[in-house]
Formats: sequence, structure tokens, C-alpha cells
Amino acid sequence: MKRVRLTPRVDWRKRAEELDFSFHTIDGQPYWVEDAAYEFSATEVDTIEAATAELEHLCLGLVEKVIGSGAYEPFHLKDDAIALIEASWRNAHRNLYGRFDLSYTLGKPPKLLEYNADTPTALYESSVVQWEWLETVFPNADQFNSLHEKLIEAWKGIRDKGNLTHFTCVRDHDEDRGTVDYLRDTAIQAGIETQFLFVDEIGWDGQDFVDLEGEAITSLFKLYPWEWLMREEFASNIPKSHTQFIEPAWKMLLSNKAILPLLWQMAPNHPNLLEASFEPGKIDGQVAAKPILGREGANIRLTERGKTIARASGPYGDEPFVYQRLAPLPVFDGNHALVGSWVVASKPAGMGLREDDGPITTNASRFVPHFFR
Repeated sequence: MKRVRLTPRVDWRKRAEELDFSFHTIDGQPYWVEDAAYEFSATEVDTIEAATAELEHLCLGLVEKVIGSGAYEPFHLKDDAIALIEASWRNAHRNLYGRFDLSYTLGKPPKLLEYNADTPTALYESSVVQWEWLETVFPNADQFNSLHEKLIEAWKGIRDKGNLTHFTCVRDHDEDRGTVDYLRDTAIQAGIETQFLFVDEIGWDGQDFVDLEGEAITSLFKLYPWEWLMREEFASNIPKSHTQFIEPAWKMLLSNKAILPLLWQMAPNHPNLLEASFEPGKIDGQVAAKPILGREGANIRLTERGKTIARASGPYGDEPFVYQRLAPLPVFDGNHALVGSWVVASKPAGMGLREDDGPITTNASRFVPHFFR
């Protein structure tokens, strides 16, 4: 793994916008960058792919263990959420996608930092945008990227051809809308009829959730976190509805960072895991304190022997934290590089890299394409 300096394509903005990649620049700062790329060897890609498959296996095993034992206390879930989790697992509701954030240093096993299991973004740029970049900049190289094809196949396993699936997200968020539009396109390519509406446009007719035309929503892809959904006024109607949610309710477990200590308890000293605890002060040295439902690096605090060395602000500071041994991200030219490794239908499917000036990856961290030879 190395960072290669490049000259950006002169027309990169035009190319991005032709792909409907509207959020290539966020708040006046570049999000998609082409002045560098990360080069991997084929062996390194195989290592990341194998670690991703292993982590997904461990996570699914943890879900089965938690549901089987009823040990929900670490997740701080209410009874209604637990009932939905158990029903979705019992009914084998299929999952679509997720992203493992990994710290990877050459010669060492990739280490799990967290699992974005419910509403991961950075998907379109990982799938389509960096592939278009590869074809024009490094046409003789390869990329760990089969996301598009696997998403289409995954939809065929989730929904019958022709059946209507609704897609939803919040208003006024270009990245969320872009992600939903892309996933909707992959569903259409799988032969599924689709329709979009915003979260606040979903209605209830006394028996089912309905769209603006009053048609029952039997399948709903929601780029809207389950923990937010469960706080909505209509959440009590979810068990009464006939709606199949994507991601399924059992993903509430895996999107909660309580899995980090639980995975360590289940598989201590596993090469792809980091020591983690629910109790502060249990881990010596450098530690990352993370809110169990935090997103995009918000409210993460890095400490060394109890002294803060870096922190990120955000809205999640009042909830429980977990404490994870710090695996510092590799630094190239002052850039801290994080590997986001994707699964589709629980199978490894590709990766995208984010980099930041600081040691905490946030929603403002830059996306950098990759290739391997």
C-alpha cells in the first residue's frame, strides 16, 4: 500500500457531474480528490478481502448469539426494538450491504475500527465513480470493486422481479439522495419496479404504510437509521405493517458499537479485532472512546494514558461509550488513510479509501481512488 501523487484530470469535475456525482465538493472543499491514489498489490487486496469475509462471519455469529441468549443489555435497546430485531431474524429478512472501516498497515492484519451496517454512504463513489477514474487513468490496472454487479444480484435475492420497492431518505442532503438514487438504479437493473419518496412523505392508513398515492409500501429501502426510525411517532405501527425494511431490523445490533467489546469477548485476540471494553480505564496505552450510536467520527475521543490527544465534536456525547485499543491509521504525506471495505449480501465486494489531515475520519474526510497491479 502506497500513496501515489498524480495530476488530476483537467475535466474531472465535468466527468463527475456527468455521472450525477453532485457532491464531489462539500462546503467549498474537495471531497473527491484526484491529486493522489492508493496503490495496492494483489496480495494486499486478497488480505483485505479475506479479513472482510471473516469479520462478516464473526458479526453474523454475534447476532445469532445475542438473539439466542437474549443478552441485549449492552445495546440499550427498548422492548419494541428487540421484538423487531427478533422477528426480522426469525423471518430471515435479507440484508443488502454494509461497510467495515479498517486500519490497514502493510505487513499487519487489517483491524476492525467499526461496522457501518445500517446506513453506510460513500457507496456511489466506491462503486461507479472510482471505476470510471480507473478506466481512464490506469486502464491496465485493476481495482477491488465488484459492487455494482453484486448489488444487482443481491436485489434479485431480496425482491421478486417486478414487485414495487420504495426508496426513501431525508430532504436536503445531496449525499444521502445520491446514494439512494444509485441503489434505486441497481434495483431497476435487477428488474424491480421502484418509487422514491422522502421520509416525511410516508403515511399510515390504519393498516399499512403508504406512499403519496395511497399505495401500500410492502418493501422499503430506507437510508435512515433504525435508531432514528424507532423514535418517530409512527414507530409503534411498524410491527402491524406489512412492510419489509431494507436494511432489516436485526441490523440494529450490528450498527451499534456495542458489538466491538462483544466481538472481542467472543473471539479474544482475533487478528482482525482490537481489544475493546465497556469500561473506561481497562485498556492501557492509546484508546479510542466511541459513542455506541455515533456516526461519521462524531464525538470520538482518542486518549493516551487518560489524556486526550484528539477529539471530534458532534451530537452523540450523552449516550454510552465503548473503549477500543487504538490502531493508528497509516500516514502518507500527512494524510491519515482509512480503508472502507464493503460487503453486499454479506460477501466482500470492494473498497474505498478516505483520508484526513487528522487521526479521526469524519464526514468531511476526502475520498481517494485506488488501484492494484
